[in-house]
Amino acid sequence: MNAQPQTAAPFQFRLDLRSGVPVYRQIIDQVLLAIASGTLGGGDQLPTVRQVAVDLSINPNTVVRAYRELEIRGILTTQQGTGTFITPQNVKRDVVERERQLAQLVGEFVARAGAVGFTLRELLDRLREFAAEQERR
Repeated sequence: MNAQPQTAAPFQFRLDLRSGVPVYRQIIDQVLLAIASGTLGGGDQLPTVRQVAVDLSINPNTVVRAYRELEIRGILTTQQGTGTFITPQNVKRDVVERERQLAQLVGEFVARAGAVGFTLRELLDRLREFAAEQERR
């Protein structure tokens, strides 16, 4: 038997053109979400700018803008001729700082959602649905 090694499917971006969120921002958010959910980790390679632009039928400069912002944040690193990779996160944030940031994000999220009329129950229900969807991927 000649077993071939299994390789993970390359990361793929998806766009929601009706969301009102700029395309470059959607790319950034998807990378951050994939890292947070464990779909992408340190050292994983992202598709090339050209491949993303072709797959999504968008201008390559949009992908460059998203990748560049992620590089500035220290999340991506580009190696000329090799590709774009998730930066290995060797430095763990202080637990207190991490909790502070999470509390701030949750507070901002709930406030913004409440300002447009969503209840906390609606947010929780949607977050549960979102988590279940992420687990299926």
